[in-house]
Amino acid sequence: MTECVIEADGVELCTESFGGPSDPPVLLIMGTGASMLWWEEGFCRMLAGSGRFVIRYDHRDTGRSVTYEPGRPEYTASDLVGDATRVLDAYEISAAHVVGVSAGGAFAQLLALEHADRVLSLVLISTSSAVPGDRELPPPTEEFMRFVSSAQVEWSDAESVIEYLVAYAVMLAGGRRPFDETAARSLVRRDVERAHDFAAARNHDVLADGALPQAPLSSIAVPTLVIHGTADPMFPLGHGEALAQQIPDSTLLALPNAGHGVEQADWPTIVPAILEHTSADHAG
Repeated sequence: MTECVIEADGVELCTESFGGPSDPPVLLIMGTGASMLWWEEGFCRMLAGSGRFVIRYDHRDTGRSVTYEPGRPEYTASDLVGDATRVLDAYEISAAHVVGVSAGGAFAQLLALEHADRVLSLVLISTSSAVPGDRELPPPTEEFMRFVSSAQVEWSDAESVIEYLVAYAVMLAGGRRPFDETAARSLVRRDVERAHDFAAARNHDVLADGALPQAPLSSIAVPTLVIHGTADPMFPLGHGEALAQQIPDSTLLALPNAGHGVEQADWPTIVPAILEHTSADHAG
């Protein structure tokens, strides 16, 4: 397990792998504004320990990947989708099981639509449809909207950023079960201190779409596992239910009282589900 900075098309991306390269590959795609640290090491090791070759990576403008001037990203959302293929190419992997959380789940859908030959299966966690649809989906909770509209942060002050991100993590957890704020604070601090320029992560909020595929989700042709917390304040459960209804070969796993993200309390449920989903018997 070592970090490895790859370069493709003039772009440097920091990656890290777990397990043996001869095992089935699992590519983890985090949400926007978040580095690969949010795929926690213990989670990656659980998957790798059961015979998967697990790869996580920093998006552009997060962690130790290429960083641009805040407010002036030189790339699009389409480029972030393409970065997944760049990582696979660097590891000489023709196709992988792709696991995405939040916006990373949207990227995973777009990857399956645009580069179907690179995707063996999908696992979509705490996410919503990546392409326009005609379904009415439930809005974020009032508590979530109050937080994002009123929270104050000074992006040039690391301590202010840390306090904001910890409060955001508390909000995303959904409030229905105990929250380990100490662990969250430790992870956030490591994330902020590790980044080339943490303020650059805000670039993800102002990206142009670029050339994104517009095909319907019904054209996704790989086995898909949708995992969604019943207390997700950003994308209430209806978003996960809609995904499972629109993608043909899909299954919904609802996590009682879970919020938004991959919480450690749910690893004993999520990891076996991913292992089963990515097994030769299931995916083959």
